[in-house]
Amino acid sequence: MGELAVDKHVQYILSVEKRKDSFESVVMDHLRMNGAYWGLTTLDLLGKLDTVDADEVISWIMKCQHESGGFSGNIGHDPHILYTVSAVQVLALFNKLDVLDIDKVATYITGLQNEDGSFSGDIWGEVDTRFSYIAICCLSILRCLDRINVEKAVNYILSCKNLDGGFGCTPGGESHAGQIFCCVGALAITGSLHHVDKDLLGWWLCERQVKSGGLNGRPEKLPDVCYSWWVLTSLIMIDRVHWIDKEKLVKFILNCQDVENGGISDRPDDAVDVFHTYFGVAGLSLLEYPGLKAIDPAYALPVDVINRIFFSR
Repeated sequence: MGELAVDKHVQYILSVEKRKDSFESVVMDHLRMNGAYWGLTTLDLLGKLDTVDADEVISWIMKCQHESGGFSGNIGHDPHILYTVSAVQVLALFNKLDVLDIDKVATYITGLQNEDGSFSGDIWGEVDTRFSYIAICCLSILRCLDRINVEKAVNYILSCKNLDGGFGCTPGGESHAGQIFCCVGALAITGSLHHVDKDLLGWWLCERQVKSGGLNGRPEKLPDVCYSWWVLTSLIMIDRVHWIDKEKLVKFILNCQDVENGGISDRPDDAVDVFHTYFGVAGLSLLEYPGLKAIDPAYALPVDVINRIFFSR
């Protein structure tokens, strides 16, 4: 198993950005904003955010802002709520939310709320509980949550709750750990967790742990490092994280490392990527692995960043 290869992971994250023509860089070009969030948050959790040029990152982010107020995945692409939250989160990492026209960003997000309380991801109208979470998380960070109809947003999320205690992407959709994180996170931020059957949902979530110690996203699926985040965060928010074997999960995540070149994969011996590296490190942070900064399970940002946003004058 070994220990977390901090220096190797830092080198890996920094190398992905430098290798513009690599396969990983090319296939991530359209969602580079999300990649920036995954990579930079990983560096911050490792205590190494100072290894990047903050001014260069911030300049690039602002070039990705559309006239509508939303952000795109890369310069010249279309805006989407998925990229907008990543842009806001990265600016929060660097304590640079003041470069934003907050009203403009908030107006973009509020314009995506539908009459039934749900949120579309962009002007084309796809609805998903991911977008409900993103809107609530992003507006909360910007201190603009009162700009939307929170009651309707919460009621829409609750309409996506299933008999097994979980949540789907739309009403009647299959329960999935990723959607559960989004719904529980949104309910936590809005002070609405009392609507969740914590024992029933906790049972469903703890059943996601398999013999290897890893977690899957729904029944009969393989374990994947990314669910170390989606499942753990939800269990923490509903106070049922003691229902899983945390030590076995730590071992599973560490076994997914490339200890020679850095990075973390979905499962042991698979190819690494920035996505799984972030969720692996974030999962270890939730498990209180030594040397890592603490991360907030609802906002998906380091606790010190969240404290700075909400508690500093």
